[in-house]
Amino acid sequence: MPLIIPANTLSGGYEVANSCRFNDGDSAYLEKNFSSTQDSRRKFTVSAWVKRSDLITSTNIWGSSEGSGEGYNSLKFENHKLQYLSGNTTNSGTQVNLETNRLFRDVSAWYHIVLAVDTSQGTDTNRIKLYVNGTQETSFNTSTYPSQDTDLLTSTTPQMTIGMRDLRGTNAQFFDGYISEFCFIDNQQLTPSSFGEFDEDSPTIWKPIDVSGLTFGNNGFYLDFEDSSNLGNDANGGTDFTEVNLTATDQATDTPTNNFATFNPLIDFYPTYSSTLSNGNLSTTRNDNGGSLATIMPSQGKWYMEAKCGTVATYNRLGVVPYDKITDNEFNPDNKGVSYQSDGDKVVDSTASTYGSTYTTGDIIGIALNLDDGEITFYKNGVAQNSGTAITGFTYDGANSLTVGGSGSTWSWDCNFGSPPYAISSGNADANGYGNFEYSVPSGYYSLCTKNLAEFG
Repeated sequence: MPLIIPANTLSGGYEVANSCRFNDGDSAYLEKNFSSTQDSRRKFTVSAWVKRSDLITSTNIWGSSEGSGEGYNSLKFENHKLQYLSGNTTNSGTQVNLETNRLFRDVSAWYHIVLAVDTSQGTDTNRIKLYVNGTQETSFNTSTYPSQDTDLLTSTTPQMTIGMRDLRGTNAQFFDGYISEFCFIDNQQLTPSSFGEFDEDSPTIWKPIDVSGLTFGNNGFYLDFEDSSNLGNDANGGTDFTEVNLTATDQATDTPTNNFATFNPLIDFYPTYSSTLSNGNLSTTRNDNGGSLATIMPSQGKWYMEAKCGTVATYNRLGVVPYDKITDNEFNPDNKGVSYQSDGDKVVDSTASTYGSTYTTGDIIGIALNLDDGEITFYKNGVAQNSGTAITGFTYDGANSLTVGGSGSTWSWDCNFGSPPYAISSGNADANGYGNFEYSVPSGYYSLCTKNLAEFG
């Protein structure tokens, strides 16, 4: 089971409100062509918080290129390793290639990545520094450093992209996941302490700090993603980035200070017919039997989520299963757990019986899971099923996963653990103020995020 980084838990301090959700299937990215001269082509810092979704081979976080497409910079995940490339085809090809030995495959965690550059340094290893979660990376699979005083930003007025790499005029290597608190600092090689700090109560946890007071330089910028109508807004006051294939629904409340559940691509029911995840691992579709499981699996507490029914096959199902009972079976692994089917039946530890209304495409199904008392209530479009009488008698031991699934030919779901991948017309938070749901959260129930998990889980 992946590590969930608590990401600020209950300790207070600076809170990040939003992130931007990038879906590689949409070819989504941000870009800006700078018209003013760079303060320095040899000294700069990139800082970003990222949460991966689709574990694709090459996925770009930040890049820059000349207008001619000859020079390039690329900060990305390559085969799950963190890599920084810089080169110029008119100047001996690749000038920098740093690739870590460490792998970054945790889709449930936020990573803080800092690239700090100063090619004027006399020692080559000081010219390029990579940091993850406040700690410098020093073990590299490949380590090619630039010559002293090399211009790595190959134009005084470069094009920069976030979430995509411009391969000499060809867009490629689209990022899939969430990006938050993106900073570019012109003419300074900064350390991670300018962007984050270790939590005083949990000193192994790295968390963000307020960066608005930094000096960003002439072509520096700060993207906080707090304006859903302008996700490329430069909160530092510069010219905004242009959004490409991004919409208001790509603004997310899943952030490095409050990490929400998504679905886990590394765990799948009936993997012979694996699910296809998208939209930050919140949308799932499949062509046969099976299902998808949440990354956060609580063992106690009261939890609420909603899911919008997409394509309906023989059955669509929504429910909860105990993680330690998962096998390679269909939706009810080892015949344990409980689900509400699109035909209106409930299935409790493999036994089906009449329960509530049928549902179909566009209906929003809610789950109120009470692990303290062993009860679960399902909702259809805000109406509690079975007159609100909770279902009991199902297996719920160990860690428990909220789950969607189905059987038959193509079925799909769009799921909302509190950071929805679809437009919400009303907007309802839980009693702690977390989450964004279509319908009112039942009293005493909470969205599945690390802030609530620290208090109730």
